Amino acid sequence: AESSTGTWTTVWTDGLTSLDRYKGRCYHIEPVAGEENQYICYVAYPLDLFEEGSVTNMFTSIVGNVFGFKALRALRLEDLRIPVAYIKTFQGPPHGIQVERDKLNKYGRPLLGCTIKPKLGLSAKNYGRAV
Repeated sequence: AESSTGTWTTVWTDGLTSLDRYKGRCYHIEPVAGEENQYICYVAYPLDLFEEGSVTNMFTSIVGNVFGFKALRALRLEDLRIPVAYIKTFQGPPHGIQVERDKLNKYGRPLLGCTIKPKLGLSAKNYGRAV
């Protein structure tokens, strides 16, 4: 529920709509073999929770707030299955990989992205060195 409609606090907006349609559901829990107090949980979310064609919205909804949930000592996402109906809402990039490779003059290897740390405080020269 933390990643969909849940909250630990009763809020006045609870009565404005029926939230059942939007709730994430844990449909299976299994213990991790040989590990005490560790479980694999299978969770499903209704597609109505997500903005069509938005990878950012989908990932923020699934892994955003719950990873900061203090009641959990550890959490990781091990698998993500996206229904074909949702995949079909993605328009794809405005141009193909070849255009990106030509812009960057990088061929024959994967193109990867990352967030430079620290995010603040580096000079333009040092940002350039980090990239």
